Amino acid sequence: MGHREDLLEGAKRCLLEKGFVRTTARDIVKESGTNLASIGYHYGSKDKLLAEAYVSLVEGLSDDFAPAVETAGGTGPGSLDRFQEVWSNIIATMRQPGSLWRLSVEIVAMGDQLPTVRDHLAQAQREAGRGIIPLFLGGKEEDVSEDDVDSVGQFYNTLMTGLICQYVFDPATAPTGEQLTEGLRRVIGSAQAAQGPL
Repeated sequence: MGHREDLLEGAKRCLLEKGFVRTTARDIVKESGTNLASIGYHYGSKDKLLAEAYVSLVEGLSDDFAPAVETAGGTGPGSLDRFQEVWSNIIATMRQPGSLWRLSVEIVAMGDQLPTVRDHLAQAQREAGRGIIPLFLGGKEEDVSEDDVDSVGQFYNTLMTGLICQYVFDPATAPTGEQLTEGLRRVIGSAQAAQGPL
């Protein structure tokens, strides 16, 4: 690997061990076997490197979110069964020991101290919304419209952020995929009943 890749891998290890605020440039250099100047050369700043490292860690989990091979019986794209399966898969990553999702809570709580990281991750979150839509609704990421990113993607991102906070705060009382699905089923039912006959 070159210095750029070494720095990224070192930053990932530092994030998982120390988090955003406590990781220093010297920590990353020590962990990666590089030098301080290489951080600026390859990433512009320590904070931008940490943001890239976090995005890379999350992308490494994204395969775990995907539903199993589609089967007959309502588990296809857009179904409540698909909704439950994908959220159950996401929640499983939150239950893992040393879950990286605590880093998201750190950004929410300490974002004003890490404006470069916060701003970079805010942009990445929009793309995450684009990427998560096909997991639930099928299709390809590149075909997701900007309107869907602004509505459906934001809906899923909001659920994700809430789940992360709940699982970091108290995993024992955080909802399961089944509970989220039942909640959605009831919300849809109430909305349909309130609308009345067409």
